[in-house]
Amino acid sequence: MSQRPNAINLPERESQEIEVNHVPHRLTTPLSVTSLLTQLAHPLDGVAVAVNGAFVPKSQWCTQTLNPGDQIEVVAPMQGG
Repeated sequence: MSQRPNAINLPERESQEIEVNHVPHRLTTPLSVTSLLTQLAHPLDGVAVAVNGAFVPKSQWCTQTLNPGDQIEVVAPMQGG
């Protein structure tokens, strides 16, 4: 029976699985809300963000770290009448 070689037993690189607007994303590094929006090419102005159903004020986007399993909603206001 052969085993996969692992000479120095280094841990595999962990990844984060999160959902953004119900679409799964796998990330290999912890991100803030701002970093996530930038990586996904979302605008930073004119949008609101919720993490796990809780609104995140824009003033906290840089400090709000996303965790595995988080569900992020990015929404833009709709105009109409």
